[in-house]
Amino acid sequence: MKITLQYIEDCPNWETTDLNLAMLIGEGVDATVAYELIESHERAVERGFCGSPTVLIDGVDPFSDQKAPAGLACRIYLTEHGPAGTPTIAQLREAITAAKTRS
Repeated sequence: MKITLQYIEDCPNWETTDLNLAMLIGEGVDATVAYELIESHERAVERGFCGSPTVLIDGVDPFSDQKAPAGLACRIYLTEHGPAGTPTIAQLREAITAAKTRS
């Protein structure tokens, strides 16, 4: 499984997401993480990037919001504790499990 962590340089939340992914891999999730820095609005539009951090699992954004515009911004995730700048470990685990089921 390939996980791509897309981010913008000024976003403080992508590093937390990276740590959460590393924790899951440390627990035995069989995945590699690649990083993609989104540096321009044009690239954001081209990649369908709707905010930092974005997690792609085998190329699919499991947290996609069809209403969110592409652009250079920090992303908000709805968690059990309210809005947050990163998905929780439980949300990431669930998304990875769902992706395994699909493949």
